[in-house]
Amino acid sequence: MTDTYTPGEIIWCSGCGHFGVESALKQSLKNHSLEPHETMVLAGIGCSGTIQNYIGSYGYHSLHGRVLPTATGVAAANPALTVIAAGGDGDGYAIGCGHLMHTFRRNPSIFYIVMNNGTYGLTKGQPSPTAVSRADHEHELDALLMGLTISGSSWLARGYVGHMEQLVELMDAGLKHVREKRGFAFLEVISPCTTFNDNYPSWREILVNLDADESYDKGNRATAIGHYAELIASGKTPSGLIYEGNASTFEDATGVTADNPAALQNLTVSKHIGKFQEYMDAYTM
Repeated sequence: MTDTYTPGEIIWCSGCGHFGVESALKQSLKNHSLEPHETMVLAGIGCSGTIQNYIGSYGYHSLHGRVLPTATGVAAANPALTVIAAGGDGDGYAIGCGHLMHTFRRNPSIFYIVMNNGTYGLTKGQPSPTAVSRADHEHELDALLMGLTISGSSWLARGYVGHMEQLVELMDAGLKHVREKRGFAFLEVISPCTTFNDNYPSWREILVNLDADESYDKGNRATAIGHYAELIASGKTPSGLIYEGNASTFEDATGVTADNPAALQNLTVSKHIGKFQEYMDAYTM
């Protein structure tokens, strides 16, 4: 980086799960030998939205709920960058939920890390879309189950900051997926809020590690959906690599590559006037 930028001082509360996410991400970037200038971290709004200040790579603080379309634009403009989007469950699953489902569908080669703590910590503890046992009796949203049902999704996983070795492994696998231009890697991380929703003790009893189940077929979407739903119905939460498959990507659809980035494409009128005239002629035939 230039001498004008120094990663900021972390503002999270003591014991916040986001420290584990930051630590795992830094370790994974190191494992992939990614230099700061080769990486772009974009973040959403909320406590988790400050993570891009602490990584030391290129960074951008997006509008509330808009981190995914912004990250997709960055990846199209410069496909040589490893693009990482990060945010919280409020930012990603409430105002940003529409963008999430369409990112599953489009399958761009970006890595999205959602720090799920079931609360709006920055605005003092209101329940988020993933909150359980809510006073208003609304049902919680499961973004991984939603992602499984969308045919364009290609890599889905859930980690937990209390299982750091596995979390680093999942981040390594997610980064590998996007660096190979295989599409969208989605990692939800259980990251408890010690101030407003300190539920660390319960997760070790609830999580079921699918990585340890040799009979689980992570490449079969249909059986993955069924097994996932059965675990949820029994009061458990699946963790580990939930699904990995192949689907056409955003890059396939747009023709954007490292050799043909959107930022350097010729958009002059003279370059495209012939194609425009073809479209116009089609309406006059």
